[in-house]
Amino acid sequence: MADGTDHEMALDILRCHLGMSKEEALKELGISDTKSVEQQVLSVQSQLARDAQ
Repeated sequence: MADGTDHEMALDILRCHLGMSKEEALKELGISDTKSVEQQVLSVQSQLARDAQ
């Protein structure tokens, strides 16, 4: 798990055992790219913070 993300193990399995490229594995998991996932998390967190006020 190179960058410590929750989906890294799933990516590794798809890539190593099924021979997928990183892009194919991300698509299979419904993740466009890691950065956009992080941006989505930040967006949800900021929305929750606004709602809590």
